[in-house]
Amino acid sequence: MLKLRFVLATALFPLVLMSQIDLKSFTVKYISEPISIDGELNESVWQTAESAHDFQQYFPSDSILATQKTDIKMLFDDTTLYIGIRQDTKGRDYITPSLRRDYRAGGNDNISLLFDTFNDGTNAFLFGITPLGVRREALISGGGGDLGGFTTSWDVKWKGESKIHDDYYISELAIPLTSFKFREGETKWRFNSYRFDMQANERSTWIKIPQNQLIFGLAFMGDMVFERPLGKSRTPLAIIPYINGISGKDFETDETTNDFKVGGDAKIAIGNGMNLDITLNPDFSQVEVDNFITNLTRFEVSLPERRQFFIDNSDLFSNFGGRRDANPFFSRRIGIATDTEDNTIENRIIGGVRLSGKLNQNLRLGFLSIQTEEDEANEIASNNNMMVALQQKVFSRSNIGMFFINRQTFDSPDFLDEDEEYNRVVGLDYNLATEDNTWVGKAYGHKSFQPDDTEGNYSLGAFLQYNSRNYGAFLDAVYVDEEFNSDLGFIPRKDIFKLAGNFNRNFWPKDSKINSHGFGLFSIYTWRPTLDYQNTDYNINFNWGAEFNNLSEINAEIVHRYIYLTDEFEPTGKDDAVPLPANQGYYFYSTAVEYRSDRRKTFFFGAMPSYGGFFNGTRFSLQADVNLRIQPKVNLSLDLNYDHLDLPSPHATADIWLVAPRIDITFSKSIFWSTLVQYSNQRDNLGFNSRLQWRFAPLSDLFLVYNDNYFVNTFMPRNRSINLKLTYWLNI
Repeated sequence: MLKLRFVLATALFPLVLMSQIDLKSFTVKYISEPISIDGELNESVWQTAESAHDFQQYFPSDSILATQKTDIKMLFDDTTLYIGIRQDTKGRDYITPSLRRDYRAGGNDNISLLFDTFNDGTNAFLFGITPLGVRREALISGGGGDLGGFTTSWDVKWKGESKIHDDYYISELAIPLTSFKFREGETKWRFNSYRFDMQANERSTWIKIPQNQLIFGLAFMGDMVFERPLGKSRTPLAIIPYINGISGKDFETDETTNDFKVGGDAKIAIGNGMNLDITLNPDFSQVEVDNFITNLTRFEVSLPERRQFFIDNSDLFSNFGGRRDANPFFSRRIGIATDTEDNTIENRIIGGVRLSGKLNQNLRLGFLSIQTEEDEANEIASNNNMMVALQQKVFSRSNIGMFFINRQTFDSPDFLDEDEEYNRVVGLDYNLATEDNTWVGKAYGHKSFQPDDTEGNYSLGAFLQYNSRNYGAFLDAVYVDEEFNSDLGFIPRKDIFKLAGNFNRNFWPKDSKINSHGFGLFSIYTWRPTLDYQNTDYNINFNWGAEFNNLSEINAEIVHRYIYLTDEFEPTGKDDAVPLPANQGYYFYSTAVEYRSDRRKTFFFGAMPSYGGFFNGTRFSLQADVNLRIQPKVNLSLDLNYDHLDLPSPHATADIWLVAPRIDITFSKSIFWSTLVQYSNQRDNLGFNSRLQWRFAPLSDLFLVYNDNYFVNTFMPRNRSINLKLTYWLNI
């Protein structure tokens, strides 16, 4: 009997030890005196603080402790969470490309801290800092399961400083508790941290994360336990007024504009879990311009939301349905409209409110109402754009969500057709995420309503993905009815039934220059229900990719496509070109190779040439980008996209260019200048956007923005403007 107990104990000891390692925690002690944020950690109270340490390597291996030690200590008082971090290094040769806030973590020396304040494994706050004290903050949604759930546009007030020593650096942070949302009386948050160490060529995390999972995945977290319960939030009322002077000219209509705008936002905390955002006469002239995209498809391309008002808790509104095929709410629809000549123009937002956050531990609420202005000259009605969303947590990390969207015109002007008076959409979604994120999925059903149109109008979908260390697979099914419509959504195609699937095999060689490599088979098939479910598209992609230990990457693919055109299509964009005829199918193959060099280098680049069939002709494409870093002040980059389309007579041949050089100069942590030039002969536009930003106080900025656009062929001016905008964040 004694021998049996010994054998069982010996067999179970590794499992017990693993459990102890995975369930790491530390105590955050309460203090009564504030700490000076200077990057020193010289207050005696730091010596009493417990720490998160023993970081696990994530790259190049995920099976050993990190070679460079990281030690994170935390303390708190009634208003602030204090964080002291020591990071050992091989020397002082840090990579810090910029002094601009909200840097990208990849290829830089930095550390990020993730706080799951509601312990739900679904949403988290992220704060990061570099050896030079450059800061960033982000919101993570959807459990951190994909890059779409990582939002860096979010801004909040906090302090952070770093000091560099010979073989380590210290970072000290003070984050107001009002920057978080949490339940009153809470005693524990889930926590993790990940670090990029470029000198050791190492990425590490406090809680072990398998390399097949994203490094910011919320399934893998430990606990930070507060010494005493957190109190009620004392968030002040934040008022953010702006003034903006603009002068511009539209050379096509020979109209000159000189305008002066005043407006602003207000942020109000309701309890510890809800945010109320109010905007009046908002102005987004300081927001970075969208990157041009060469689009050789028949469908619209979505672009990310950059406007701050729509960012906080954005997943509550935008994560319904399928992001690629049937997203019922796409905030970029608000504030734009189509004029009488079918041109997309700005439609002024008069004002709006946005309420979002946690009602209790498991239930989230989102409410949004935005009013847009009537533009009689362009036959654009005034609209109220409203959405209500609820999300209930179920099981460990899954949730059920429901929503109601209503786009409603005001006053029903004479130029408006009766069938355009309103558009309404209701829906129900189930989002699956297992405790270890091996299985994720979604199932949804949505229905739209228009005047005199209530039958059918469905959008249905289901998605299931498996992700393990060596194998991965997913299956995606989508049905979008021909009459389904969401005026505030992104739905590039209707009248489709689509099946997509993927299988991939990953390899992790030891004692090799290759860190990992793998192959995959990806396919998409699309049928048209109104054409007796005729197969109109399929795409079969076989690919192989490898990541090297020096951080360079290589990928290759072979693609077989079939497209049946139900309408004429002219891909070159030439005015006099003969379109490809409708009711004809095209089979073609293409190949592509991509290489990306080591981002740690002062000069790095990426290139992807491809060649193959394109409908009844051929296409050669080259996508490339080059980057030169003169750290930490200057970044120079150039993006290039070239396509040569060769279609047989009588169809057109075309050379399509997109060239976009950019220069970013950070004079200091508070003064930034960036200039982006974009040349696109597909858009017939040469655009210049130059933006000077002075952050003279926390989250308070003075912007000087210059925009200039020209026709490509004639080099005649199209429009030109200059903006001077002042915003100030005032806590009351």
